[in-house]
Amino acid sequence: MTAVAVLVAASCDSFLNIQPDNRTEIDTEDKVTTLLTSAYPDICFIMVTEMISDNVDDFRISYAETDRFSDELFAWKDVTEDDNESPENIWQSTYSAIAAANEALKAIEAMGCNTTTLQHAKAEALLCRAYGHFLLANIFCMAYDSKTASKNLGVPYTTVPEVTLNPQYDRGTLDHVYEMIDEDIQEALQLQGDSYFQVPKYHFNKKAAYAFAARFYLYYEKWDLAEKYASLCLGNQPESLLRDWDVLGNLPSTSYSQVVNQFINVNEPANFLLCTAYSAVGLAFGPYAYYTAYSHGAYLSETEDILAGNLWGSGFQAYRFEPRSYINALDRVIFWKIPYLFEYTDPVAGIGYFRTVYPVFWADETLLSRAEARVMTEDYDGAVQDINRWIHNFTTSTKDYTLNEIVRFYNSADYHVWNKPTIKKHLHPGFDIGPEGSVKESLLQCIIGLRRIETQGQGMRWFDIKRYGIEIERRVMDASGEPQAISDRLPVDDLRRAVQIPLKVTDANLQANPR
Repeated sequence: MTAVAVLVAASCDSFLNIQPDNRTEIDTEDKVTTLLTSAYPDICFIMVTEMISDNVDDFRISYAETDRFSDELFAWKDVTEDDNESPENIWQSTYSAIAAANEALKAIEAMGCNTTTLQHAKAEALLCRAYGHFLLANIFCMAYDSKTASKNLGVPYTTVPEVTLNPQYDRGTLDHVYEMIDEDIQEALQLQGDSYFQVPKYHFNKKAAYAFAARFYLYYEKWDLAEKYASLCLGNQPESLLRDWDVLGNLPSTSYSQVVNQFINVNEPANFLLCTAYSAVGLAFGPYAYYTAYSHGAYLSETEDILAGNLWGSGFQAYRFEPRSYINALDRVIFWKIPYLFEYTDPVAGIGYFRTVYPVFWADETLLSRAEARVMTEDYDGAVQDINRWIHNFTTSTKDYTLNEIVRFYNSADYHVWNKPTIKKHLHPGFDIGPEGSVKESLLQCIIGLRRIETQGQGMRWFDIKRYGIEIERRVMDASGEPQAISDRLPVDDLRRAVQIPLKVTDANLQANPR
């Protein structure tokens, strides 16, 4: 039985006699490497984490297109509605991917792990296992905090293929999960290589491995390691790896397909790891009248992120690749990034599945991870260099901003209030960032703001909200697209910051998140 089957529900005895995924025995290098294509989740987290973040407002007064799943997400409720991208399917898909990685690791050890291909396959399997648990922990657990992680619930860290009918799992602690991820990453980095990848961007190639390590150690509060692996990933000329926004900006402004296909292009140096998924995020964050009730509208854009006043100015012309606005027909201002694809199961009947491709790790995000790590190690000059690299690449500004200019700008900004929003929100992380207005806090405000712009529509903002204890609210927008009221708030220690684990899993005796 695969681990995911156990973690979701018990099955029948006959299932124990079936090889994982109905494959034949995994006893050759080709079978191992083929199995590892299943070690990446095929359900995307972006819809969930974007919808529960502060990157959307409530537009139901003007746009009624919604469903119960979206309503539950936006309201931070425990999701009970079935949907392809529900927390239940994220959980199941991710543990299925982990199960494939564990089965590959078992086969590799049985074959001796004595060839280059098997060693590289072992590294990929370990990284897939680590990433799967990292993703689950950051969705279904509270944010990692070195002071409280030994007390907070984790997720089951599975390391072997399951062979019993109904084993009982313990969630353990978040601290234990991070320790296990750390072990898997460190072992993998000693073995990692790209020898058998036909399309490296769809596997944990070397740059993707370093980018994952950088992000993990950033979340793990090991700033020196985050900086180390980000630098190994980016090399001596990080500018050469950053996304070429000029190419995107020169594509026809009405050609959604051309723009998003370039964004996920395997030949784009910025893309380190791409994943495919069953997902409707291309509809939700593309030029379509879907998921309109909760959207990244003009008011939010002009006051908090994309079009708000910033170091480089504001407005559409401030970017090399302009955000797309639908103010006349639909109040949505976004960067086109993630494609909407459709996989037909019956072309005649016109039915099938929503699909997409999305970057999991990429250069620009890794650069900002390094900038943050440098702030935390008080390498302020290095952080400012990375901030300027990002600004010069993403915007039309060519100015080199000094440390004093950045600190002065963010000190001049007011802190956000729901009906007087700004680019700066109070930060309440578990680690020390100095007093408000300090050099460290100001630089972190800058980097968190840049990352919000960089990752808009990609589901990453939620993780900063959790890590930095950012309080957010649910704004109800009036017919003119301005805030009318707030329907809820998410305080710093609100337990809803950990998405509830699926009901089927708790029914199988795994402990639920407290509420």
